[in-house]
Amino acid sequence: MTCHEAQRRFALQVVKRLRASGFEAYWAGGCVRDQLLGRVPKDYDVATNARPEQVRKIFGYRRTVAVGAAFGVISVLGPKGAGQIEVATFRRDAEYSDGRHPDEVVFSSPAEDAARRDFTINGLFYDPLEHRVLDFVGGQADLQRRLIRAIGDPRQRFREDKLRLLRAVRFAAAFEFELEPRTREALCDMASEILVVSPERIAAEMERILVDPHRVRAVRLLCETNLAAAILPEIVPHEPAAQRRLDHALAVLERLAEPSFPLVLAALLCPFVDAEATLAVCRRWRLSNRCSDRTAWLVRNHAALRDPRSLRWSQLQPLLVSEGIDDLLALEQATSEAEGRDANHVAWCRSLLAQPREALDPPPLVTGDDLLQSGIRPGPEYRLLLQRIRDAQLDGEIRTREDALRLAHRLREQDKAG
Repeated sequence: MTCHEAQRRFALQVVKRLRASGFEAYWAGGCVRDQLLGRVPKDYDVATNARPEQVRKIFGYRRTVAVGAAFGVISVLGPKGAGQIEVATFRRDAEYSDGRHPDEVVFSSPAEDAARRDFTINGLFYDPLEHRVLDFVGGQADLQRRLIRAIGDPRQRFREDKLRLLRAVRFAAAFEFELEPRTREALCDMASEILVVSPERIAAEMERILVDPHRVRAVRLLCETNLAAAILPEIVPHEPAAQRRLDHALAVLERLAEPSFPLVLAALLCPFVDAEATLAVCRRWRLSNRCSDRTAWLVRNHAALRDPRSLRWSQLQPLLVSEGIDDLLALEQATSEAEGRDANHVAWCRSLLAQPREALDPPPLVTGDDLLQSGIRPGPEYRLLLQRIRDAQLDGEIRTREDALRLAHRLREQDKAG
């Protein structure tokens, strides 16, 4: 049984247990949408009129976690391989004074619960026992029309939760749907308000947008709806040359297969900014140090493998042994294809990577301790001296520890004379 099958079976059991205890219960939201679109749901949510404390009593305190009890959400832990199911009590929300979370919730009915959700295609319920859809908001019709439509007044929906501004673009791109005109108008007018949302949440949503196969359509929508101007102004084209750079970036993005977030972000940014400015974007979004460093490294070296055969081994080898080499090769491959160049040089680099590790990255001939023992006093030049020795080793100019030490002393004398 696959993980999806196990979770689907568990989601059905959750509904059955709630029904057997005398409550209403349905699958809700994205899993219903995906099922109606013929997609495999990534996860399942259940909506019920059982209160959080009743859900915990039914499934047991050891098998439940109050992940959002204040908002009526209890996570029910499934058997091995089935994951967990979020069970939410039907509710209507009060004001959203922070533009992200309701100040309070009032437990209510399925119809009121559907009405407080974001988009009609996400406001559907499904009864897995009677195999029927409960649609209070016209979501099925919008699935047929391939529309992203806010439930009720779009400006009110966006005021309640500003992250919905980005989610609208993500859904429109990922499902190849159109934004319903009133929803699109509200989105364009309110785009700058996305900055109310925490940088971490913006970054998480942007990661989902950019790693998705429909990333090119998403980036175009971000620009058209003014969202890019708010969260990634670096890529917004204000004149023809910038538009050409954006078109080139999108052509590269289109050719990336299942990219990591650092790779796809670097591919988008490198026609516009350098590594330092890339780090500024990463800091603005509060990305992890690992993600930030990888993205900046890719931007810094994005053209380094354009003609690898012309490089000395001491120039090429450090790139090949870097952690990010697979991303860098994928970026060069996509860039070559976007520019109509063959990518034989990328295949050549990959053949070099097939060498045994000891051949590709032999241990250094000397260390700082060796330099010290040979009479070279420690100082800030150690690092540069060791690098020059390493380059000579990689280029085959020296082969032994003795060769390396002789070179070290010769380089020191040359530096003193210079």
